[in-house]
Amino acid sequence: MTAPFRICFVCTGNICRSPMAESVFRARLAEAGLDGLAEVDSAGTGGWHEGDGADPRTVAVLRAGGYEHAHTARQFHTSWFDRLDLVIALDSSHLRELRRLAPTAQDAAKVRLLRSYGTGAATGARTDSGSGPVPTPGLDLSDDLDVPDPYYGGFEGFEECLEMVETASEGLLTAVRAALPVRTVVTARTPEHDNRRAAAREPHQPQEKESA
Repeated sequence: MTAPFRICFVCTGNICRSPMAESVFRARLAEAGLDGLAEVDSAGTGGWHEGDGADPRTVAVLRAGGYEHAHTARQFHTSWFDRLDLVIALDSSHLRELRRLAPTAQDAAKVRLLRSYGTGAATGARTDSGSGPVPTPGLDLSDDLDVPDPYYGGFEGFEECLEMVETASEGLLTAVRAALPVRTVVTARTPEHDNRRAAAREPHQPQEKESA
């Protein structure tokens, strides 16, 4: 039996951006019928929030978007590279930190910036010597492709992050599908999926911890 393709999304504290990306991409895999062929999780570069749930504002936007969510924050460990096929950084600072932590050049090549995948049309959906899906060359070097940290801002920032994650997830899905041994036709999303956003909730006051 072929081992599943393993993906880990990484942000700073694993309570805002990376759990959001994890939930969205898990839904995309399920819609495409690929959830049995790929596994998704998330982590943070730091351990400030280990054991905490996701930020309530992240939970709120995910629920409003119709995404299932259950989460306990944890820190990324170097030893994980060996079992992961793809490590997705949410911004360029995470990209640099994760590539610095990578034990080998092959492990460093597994680290990609989420928004470098853009849309399916912008993604070079191929593999490079088994190191995972490859986005368009050079796109993972620009700060303009960061998913900005919404932690210290208002609820609108979380909604904007979700939109960025959803857009990039389409291109990532194209790339991951190309890297899998079995191709599966994507199930079309229903219009209702994009109309399930509830009215914005009042943001809570963030605690004095590191950002996510």
